[in-house]
Amino acid sequence: MSKATRTDTQSPAPHGADSHDLIRVLGARENNLKDVSIEIPKRRLTVFTGVSGSGKSSLVFNTIAAESQRLINETYSSFVQGFMPTLARPEVDVLEGLTTAIIVDQQRMGSDPRSTVGTATDANAMLRILFSRLGKPHIGPPSAYAFNVPSVKASGAITVERGAKKTVKATFNRTGGMCGRCEGRGTVSDIDLTQLYDDSKSLNDGAITIPGYGSDGWNMRLYKESGFVDPDKPIRKYTKKELHDFLHHEPTRMKIAGINMTYEGLIPRIQKSMLSKDKEAMQAHIRAFVDRAVTFTTCPECDGTRLSEGARSSKIKRISIADACAMQISDLAEWIRGLDEPSVAPLLSALQQTLDSFVEIGLGYLALDRTSGTLSGGEAQRVKMIRHLGSSLTDVTYVFDEPTAGLHPHDIQRMNDLLLRLRDKGNTVLVVEHKPETIAIADHVVDLGPGAGTGGGSVCFEGTVEELRAGDTVTGRHFDDRASVKETLREPTGTLEIRGASANNLRDVDVDVPLGVLVVVTGVAGSGKSSLVHGSIPAGEGVVSIDQTPIRGSRRSNPATYTGLLDPIRKAFAKANDVKPALFSANSEGACPTCNGAGVIYTDLAMMAGVATTCEDCEGKRFDASVLEYRLGGRDISEVLAMSVEEAEEFFGTEDAHTPAAQRILTRLADVGLGYLTLGQPLTTLSGGERQRLKLATHMADKGGVYVLDEPTTGLHLADVEQLLGLLDRIVDSGKSVIVVEHHQAVMAHADWIIDLGPGAGHDGGRLVFEGTPADLVAARSTLTGEHLSAYVGS
Repeated sequence: MSKATRTDTQSPAPHGADSHDLIRVLGARENNLKDVSIEIPKRRLTVFTGVSGSGKSSLVFNTIAAESQRLINETYSSFVQGFMPTLARPEVDVLEGLTTAIIVDQQRMGSDPRSTVGTATDANAMLRILFSRLGKPHIGPPSAYAFNVPSVKASGAITVERGAKKTVKATFNRTGGMCGRCEGRGTVSDIDLTQLYDDSKSLNDGAITIPGYGSDGWNMRLYKESGFVDPDKPIRKYTKKELHDFLHHEPTRMKIAGINMTYEGLIPRIQKSMLSKDKEAMQAHIRAFVDRAVTFTTCPECDGTRLSEGARSSKIKRISIADACAMQISDLAEWIRGLDEPSVAPLLSALQQTLDSFVEIGLGYLALDRTSGTLSGGEAQRVKMIRHLGSSLTDVTYVFDEPTAGLHPHDIQRMNDLLLRLRDKGNTVLVVEHKPETIAIADHVVDLGPGAGTGGGSVCFEGTVEELRAGDTVTGRHFDDRASVKETLREPTGTLEIRGASANNLRDVDVDVPLGVLVVVTGVAGSGKSSLVHGSIPAGEGVVSIDQTPIRGSRRSNPATYTGLLDPIRKAFAKANDVKPALFSANSEGACPTCNGAGVIYTDLAMMAGVATTCEDCEGKRFDASVLEYRLGGRDISEVLAMSVEEAEEFFGTEDAHTPAAQRILTRLADVGLGYLTLGQPLTTLSGGERQRLKLATHMADKGGVYVLDEPTTGLHLADVEQLLGLLDRIVDSGKSVIVVEHHQAVMAHADWIIDLGPGAGHDGGRLVFEGTPADLVAARSTLTGEHLSAYVGS
């Protein structure tokens, strides 16, 4: 056979497979998107920008990433899909060129006390293997060093059939590292009995002070009619047996008032009904009770390390696994570097790489035993990134939600380098971002807007950063905005003295915080800002603390229910129509019976993705048809809930619908820049920045004299920061004190007084490195913050 030879000398035609270098989106209509059609280049870094609420997350997360995840889920077997959440297809006509999406968002990590920075990454697993190989004395396999694994001993006859032989006696042992006293939590809880009952009273006199244990309720009847205790006898006069039956009796079935019920002691009963639940999801009065009644103290047996005595006794070079996990990660990386053991060389290099990634990403100040629920949104996002930095996957779409959140300007450069590294490995990187420093490194920019809410949802600009600068969009116009240092400063009305602050990494910090002015606390991530502010100025009498914890709310919750705005609206409707207020609640008597007031009907299609369809009976209005006949100022309740904050503010000011109580709340919502939100929009569709400002609006009515804010610019567009500064000024001018933990240079420049912590993070921080006016900080340039601020204001 003769070999086939090529006769043409021209370059070969491009391969068909190489032509798929765009993600094409046609007709996206999720949330407020208005038929958006764009093309995004693959294997490039694309930044999505636009004012808060313009539709960035709707396009990137709810459309592109959501469809990618749904399609991947459909590749699994029907059996596996049965265990997975059902995802509905996004509202979009065409999506082409998608690749596997990895979402690295700012969702807080789980609040389980056994979840730590080490368990959330692979670092803890690798350390356990290392100690099981090199630890002296040897105490067992890797599980012996795991605080999530209890030790188990079992013995008995195990039947094994082997021909005529039938039984083999066996014992079963598993060595775990869990501390038996605190079960791997590091803390033990104690219940303060004085918060459960007043022992000078009898049950009939209302001795139990727990919410839900009123004198005529079933909970109270259970104890009064059980026969175990005398309901007319004061609790302090109970015998030992009566007190045990009242507080600790094991569950017993009995008939009370002709109904079969289970009687058990008060303590196990409230542990099951209240203490085992997520505190954040509780109603406010129950959460307040739990805070009063339960005290958490460090476990005396393991000293908070979560590990058994055996696990703590095994050491490598005088360091136990508990010591290693308590070390600052940057120090642990150095310690691992000093271990030279050829038998575990690959393990050491993998562990070294993971720990170096922490340092590189700006998290070297954390320790592996830090509970993951205590990380801020930005820290949680960066911990999730660690997994992907060493990944061998390429041609993946990475989706980031404001990766610079919580980062000092000094650290933003590091984050930019990491994003570019992911891109250079051949990945598509999509970033939702507001910071000009990160927008500047984009290969492609998509600007959404022009406004927020119903005023947004369109693509205003696509192109390069240079074209954006020259373009006439809100982002383009504000891209090179630079705040100048404030000329006139307010005079403090007093001082708040903080002495010897030593929470977390603080080194006995003494500082006088001026009151009656705008104080900004700055410093690199991990320098001790939150420890100083939240640890020394706790929320309470006269202090309103608004942090980044997410709002817990179902899809039934909306701005109207969360802010309490719905109460005056319901009362106004009820008064105008002479009916009950409960009729005007979609969660109560006025709900559409078909969809139970949800507005949509959720259909579970078993093995396929479930779908949400608008309820045909109420057409998504959520109310029973009879309720919609009642009007106020010519509008029914569903029309009022469909209004934006700005429209509603005008409406409740008219003569027919005049409701001052509703107007006050609406004015506060408009003040924090949420004028575009509709009153009935589900809380689950709000962005992180919108939720924090919703909290701020709600707390502005509080009687506090000191407002403590934790990075209020998170999720805010450059144009919205000006509005926020105006709001902070108004709060201060009304006679309040505002203390802000912030990295945004525009906020620093606008401050009356700056407190700068550092000089580094973790044990390299925790000191006061500067206090004074922004102008002095710029002039001195003595700290990292000073250098970046002086570069920002161009001095």
